[in-house]
Amino acid sequence: MGRVEKIRENLLRALKPGHLEVIDESEKHRGHAGYQEGGQSHFHVVIQADSLRGLSRIARHRAVHEAIGKDLMTEIHALSVDIRD
Repeated sequence: MGRVEKIRENLLRALKPGHLEVIDESEKHRGHAGYQEGGQSHFHVVIQADSLRGLSRIARHRAVHEAIGKDLMTEIHALSVDIRD
């Protein structure tokens, strides 16, 4: 299972989002620091989850990082998150 699937699975299990997109944007970063041949290093997550409502921006991002998991986060070079209400 690739990192996109692992990220998706962890977020679905932990946050039960109504909307979730996990996009591997690694190719956009070819030649930059952290790029890994074959991709799977730079990700963009778009998420809407009722469990994130009412939290501060920092708390929302922390919740997403925690849901993804410490081990998986260490494998990711860059993660951008778009949290929608």
